Amino acid sequence: MSGHGDPVPMTSRRAGALRGIAEVPGDKSISHRALILGAMAVGETRITGLLEGQDVLDTARAMRAFGAGVEQHGPGEWSVFGVGVGGFAEPDQVIDCGNSGTGVRLIMGAMATSPIVATFTGDASLNGRPMARVTDPLALFGTQVMGRSGGRLPMTLTGAAEPVPVRYTVPVPSAQVKSAVLLAGLNAPGQTVVIEAEATRDHTERMLAGFGADIATEMTGEGRVITLTGQPELRPQAIDVPRDPSSAAFPVCAALLCEGSDVLVPGIGLNPTRAGLYETLRDMGADLTYENMREEGGEPVADLRARYSPDMTGIEVPPERAASMIDEYPILSVVAAFAEGRTMMRGVRELRVKESDRIAAMATGLRANGVTVEDGPDWWAVTGMGPGGVPGGGMTASHLDHRIAMSFLCLGMAAKKAVRVDDAGPIATSFPIFETLMAGLGARIERSNR
Repeated sequence: MSGHGDPVPMTSRRAGALRGIAEVPGDKSISHRALILGAMAVGETRITGLLEGQDVLDTARAMRAFGAGVEQHGPGEWSVFGVGVGGFAEPDQVIDCGNSGTGVRLIMGAMATSPIVATFTGDASLNGRPMARVTDPLALFGTQVMGRSGGRLPMTLTGAAEPVPVRYTVPVPSAQVKSAVLLAGLNAPGQTVVIEAEATRDHTERMLAGFGADIATEMTGEGRVITLTGQPELRPQAIDVPRDPSSAAFPVCAALLCEGSDVLVPGIGLNPTRAGLYETLRDMGADLTYENMREEGGEPVADLRARYSPDMTGIEVPPERAASMIDEYPILSVVAAFAEGRTMMRGVRELRVKESDRIAAMATGLRANGVTVEDGPDWWAVTGMGPGGVPGGGMTASHLDHRIAMSFLCLGMAAKKAVRVDDAGPIATSFPIFETLMAGLGARIERSNR
């Protein structure tokens, strides 16, 4: 599958039992950060298990454009030869980040305090997404920004020639914003402080510490306060990327919905700032078990087993859990459609500005398949129809959003009638082996005529 080019329509039909081992790709968030921090270290960083989806490949290409050496040795095996903090060269081409909001925002942060100029663009979806949430705090360091109206790409950043440290309170929970500020703070003198009222995924903090940065986190009355001392010499690392819990969500949730299923996902990352979906599924009554729990590369890891769960019930998802599962609400809403009762999801305004308006996309697509959905500015509710109760039969639009496409393909695996997705091509940005992996477990997904 390709994340760009002609649409790739797909149809998903009701499956029998899904069984087997789901070896999902490496964690996308960690893969982006490993490439970027490897490029900012001095020497060779070796990465195993790197996600080779289009989003991450775009970040690898960007690091080359900024002067780092990036080499692939084999599947998932990469080396990054870093140029040091503040060592980025000015790229001689526009940096195309494709569909990746994480990639573009983190790369902007990484170059914002170097005295170079870079222009960023992306695909139609990314160019419509707001960047001011990142460029506003970067401007506090002295970075100059010029973009389209509404703070949209394409956008040119002129890095601060004499950056100053920043103390910044993140206005809405966003690991991308927090991470961009911390990466910019690496080349600013003194201490850069980021304050978040609600904890978001902490891969950047963990990885910065692993690379040798002086970084500390404490809980205060203001919230979670992260303090980074600037201008360190980062040490190269050997990084083993765990499997992506956001990608694992799709085979896991499909297994919960298809009668007789038993699927094992080995080596899945279970960072507590990312595991909200699995807590929520257990609260709903899902048969999920963690096996062989361990720690790898500073991240908690386990083998996750999912079995068919016909007795799930709708719940009120705790709003404070939103930051730890923000990417998983689309597939959660599919599970909710097959539960008994109503599932309410609140505090999810961030979903309105992801690769698509994910609330609107899921609400529209679920209704097209016979499910009752209510939605508001920062919430939506799904009324479940019980095991096997979703009529299906609808054509759904992916809106160039990989998670929307995969969610509706999973819906089709348990619905009464086949579910069609207008374009599943964007799945390649995060989960390039989705189609073959799911087929190997027993799913019935086929490429269809437009």
